[in-house]
Amino acid sequence: MTKPNRAFPISRPSNYSHRSSSLRPKHTNVAFLKTHKTASSTMQNLLHRFAERNNLTVALPNEACDFYQFCYPRNFSAHFVHEHTLQPNMITSHMRFNLAELRRLMPNNTKYVTILREPGSMFESLFSYYYEICPSFKRVPNGSLEAFLDNPWRYYRPDEDESMYARNTLTFDLGGDKDRLEVDLDEYAQAFVAEIEHVFSLVMITEHFDESLVLFRHLLSWDVEDILYVKLNMRTPSSKRRFSPGIHAKVRAWNALDARLYDHFNASLWRQLAVLGPELVAREVNLLHKAQESFVKDCFGDQLLQLRLAAQIKNNKTRPWVPDNEVGILGYELPTNTSLPHNLCLKLIMPEHQYSDDLLPQLRVMNVVALPGFKTGSPPCKRLCVQPPHHGGS
Repeated sequence: MTKPNRAFPISRPSNYSHRSSSLRPKHTNVAFLKTHKTASSTMQNLLHRFAERNNLTVALPNEACDFYQFCYPRNFSAHFVHEHTLQPNMITSHMRFNLAELRRLMPNNTKYVTILREPGSMFESLFSYYYEICPSFKRVPNGSLEAFLDNPWRYYRPDEDESMYARNTLTFDLGGDKDRLEVDLDEYAQAFVAEIEHVFSLVMITEHFDESLVLFRHLLSWDVEDILYVKLNMRTPSSKRRFSPGIHAKVRAWNALDARLYDHFNASLWRQLAVLGPELVAREVNLLHKAQESFVKDCFGDQLLQLRLAAQIKNNKTRPWVPDNEVGILGYELPTNTSLPHNLCLKLIMPEHQYSDDLLPQLRVMNVVALPGFKTGSPPCKRLCVQPPHHGGS
């Protein structure tokens, strides 16, 4: 398939390039399951920038889904993919995992990657971020996380809209049964973990993001320059709730499947890092940090990137989406007194929505190639399309 020329070429970094020690070519077919509130927006941005630099196709949701997620929380279907992004190299937007449909869409040699977060901090983030959206949370008097966890079945309705944010969200995103009955929970959890381990080449861990990136780089034979990032879609410290004693245990009990997933793959991550060797891992993390500092300085000069509340960011290209006025979401304002950074630098700090909006116009000139059973012909979305509200979050 002939790929379009870029209207704004993205130059390749050079001052912080570090070639992979592997002689293998870079692996470019990646399915990243973007889980909720796990730093997945930061990882998605990294993948999008790699795709643009290497002229790859990223699968994007069609207009029927809302363009920022694949009709989540429905099970993923290849029919949810925008026709101008078929035959993709990468897929990165929120979905509910469905391996059969992804295998129908993606190349045979696709590497499957996802990311998990410690259940306590993740559930606090979910509760705060989706409080106005998830009825199970909104029923709780005074927005009390402690009250919810004291008696979750008083507020939780398994079958209502947005219930996936209120229990075992990681399990749900991965295609599992978030409400599995206690009678066979142990057996189910063991089989589910084994299935995930079989399908996914790498399960990253949010709390050890840089170490996870070292494994990611080695898995795909990428360079250090390919994994540079800045943190995106963060909350303000004042938006985060302090846990009272005993809350972590209640979170883990309520999200027992997520807890088992996290414990297993956190241990698995450290076993894989041990194979590389602690000294090599530490050296590569240090190299990554130095390359990031150099990259940001090259992009924005001596002015440090300053985090700002979304409402304070004037440039709509870098202003993150905010679920409601009670949640403080941070983003980056382009530094003043400098010329507009080249496109790669701008994309480094660009949130999910704006990046997705930018990707489709670049791809819409491609020939439409249908997968078996597809009906094509819907018009591509223009830059000024009005999109439905998005309920996703990193």
